Amino acid sequence: MSRGARQAGAGQGAAVAVQLLVTLSFLPSVVEAQVTGVLDDCLCDIDSIDNFNTFKIFPKIKKLQERDYFRYYKVNLKRPCPFWAEDGHCSIKDCHVEPCPESKIPVGIKAGSSNKYSKIANNTKELEDCEQANKLGAINSTLSNQSKEAFIDWARYDDSQDHFCELDDERSPAAQYVDLLLNPERYTGYKGSSAWRVWNSIYEENCFKPRSVYRPLNPLAPSRGEDDGESFYTWLEGLCLEKRVFYKLISGLHASINLHLCANYLLEETWGKPSWGPNMKEFKRRFDPVETKGEGPRRLKNLYFLYLIELRALSKVAPYFERSIVDLYTGNGEEDANTKTLLLNIFQDTKSFPMHFDEKSMFAGDKKGAKSLKEEFRLHFKNISRIMDCVGCDKCRLWGKLQTQGLGTALKILFSEKEIQKLPENSPSKGFQLTRQEIVALLNAFGRLSTSIRELQNFKVLLQHSR
Repeated sequence: MSRGARQAGAGQGAAVAVQLLVTLSFLPSVVEAQVTGVLDDCLCDIDSIDNFNTFKIFPKIKKLQERDYFRYYKVNLKRPCPFWAEDGHCSIKDCHVEPCPESKIPVGIKAGSSNKYSKIANNTKELEDCEQANKLGAINSTLSNQSKEAFIDWARYDDSQDHFCELDDERSPAAQYVDLLLNPERYTGYKGSSAWRVWNSIYEENCFKPRSVYRPLNPLAPSRGEDDGESFYTWLEGLCLEKRVFYKLISGLHASINLHLCANYLLEETWGKPSWGPNMKEFKRRFDPVETKGEGPRRLKNLYFLYLIELRALSKVAPYFERSIVDLYTGNGEEDANTKTLLLNIFQDTKSFPMHFDEKSMFAGDKKGAKSLKEEFRLHFKNISRIMDCVGCDKCRLWGKLQTQGLGTALKILFSEKEIQKLPENSPSKGFQLTRQEIVALLNAFGRLSTSIRELQNFKVLLQHSR
């Protein structure tokens, strides 16, 4: 074993050291060899994104995800699959999601109705009017009491035309708070026909693709997945920008999720104590250019493209949060103020990025055609958010729903620029609003992308050490 391999193994433990031996025959790093240069459909290069994410975004977004406002996510994991009979929920123990007891939820999040910190408000035993609090749950919980006086008159306004996702009803008895820090996204063992059917449905039925065109590595293709993908990409390049973007977003999300599973893999379990870490063999299976016939690097480039889209959305939505009327209320005044300061600091960083994706290039044709295409785009994505209720593993469903909703919220922001520009400083706006559920999903989804890119850099180092 080489000195470099010994150093890597020492850092990752015995299990990783064994796996590094397997990778000694790897070709040059997939990151170094093929995931470089300028991305298609935008003017940004991958190295710039890596540096920006590593030194500006990742450390701050990681801290933000640990704040109470962003760690508790309310989700309904019991919604039935609307498209096919379910195979039954996964019985693997790592698929289980541990809901958060009511007593652990910060009172401000649970009530969603106060704007001042007090000992009484912070004592869950003093929260008497839970029914009223649930009714207010449908109202934007980032708004203060004073604002809700004006807000409540039009709270039932149907803004579904702006939503790119099927949102969970937070008032449903089946909806529960989940502590995201205690239920991390990682490899659970959920795989096989059930998992394959979810992603196959997403790609085959929702990505504007005719059935006569087969995705690369599709086992159902006449060539049994032997096609190198050239026919597919010839078809893709012939699409309009909007439909190409749609496919890249879904592919990027899929790549990001796969990276999380590779980076947080169950390596061994001794005396009931699991050891999680990067699995090089799994990373190679999913992304190596030889094993994936060149598809792996394309998927990773789509991850960077998705990162750019959500980064652009954060820079666009900053004015919404910069208003004094918006509080990230949990009941702890000092922490709430620090959380908002940290969030605004992240927004400043997103604004400073010099190579943003230009969303104005989308839906820019004749008004009637552009409107029709945008609606088709929205409905296709909304359908994908519904497919997430077909995932059999609860933990995979949780993170799938959150990341899909986060991307859907980003798309909603990008195509609401005029409404955001018209936001009043000291009163709610009927034209644009975000629920707490959307806010938590948006920042955590971007946090997952930031983590994916960071984990990709870690795999790059491990690959270098293995040669």
